[in-house]
Amino acid sequence: MSGLELFAAALGVIAVWLTVRQNPWCWPIGLVMVVLYSWIFYEVKLYSDMLLQLIYAVLQLYGWWQWTRPDRVEDARQVSSLGLAPMLKGLAAGLAGSLLLGAAMAHLTDAAQPWLDAALTGFSLVAQLWMAHKRLQCWALWVVVDVIFVGLFLYKGLYLTAALYALFTLIAVRGWLEWRRDPALIGA
Repeated sequence: MSGLELFAAALGVIAVWLTVRQNPWCWPIGLVMVVLYSWIFYEVKLYSDMLLQLIYAVLQLYGWWQWTRPDRVEDARQVSSLGLAPMLKGLAAGLAGSLLLGAAMAHLTDAAQPWLDAALTGFSLVAQLWMAHKRLQCWALWVVVDVIFVGLFLYKGLYLTAALYALFTLIAVRGWLEWRRDPALIGA
């Protein structure tokens, strides 16, 4: 555990908690966290996770814009639920991305866990995009992904990060419960 990992983990807790509370400050704080974690994952050869953090940086900016753009503040802040077809389409995209990235990492790099890391990356991107759009299902997908991440990080000796993702799992459950009670979703 390094001071950098500790700082990034603290920012992660703050960012995810603010997301549950639907506070737009979750995005800039999350941006700093993902930039720091990209370096941490590079150092332990989890290259898909490193790339994921860099993509998250872009998605943090996108989410911030989605939640705060002045022309659609009301629409941008409404929690909604995905229908079955869009949900399956998102999961299929996550699977396709996982397979493509896994093949690239397995054949082109010395990645520590190329297939698992790629799968977690693919589905994390789907969850992050759903979160930027305030889709309730983001939280269920985060629970699954975060539980698996805990095991991967324990295997890689990133104990603080494993604990962080265990906490993320609990916060994701809380996010699911809170967003389900959102008046915008109830009225739909």
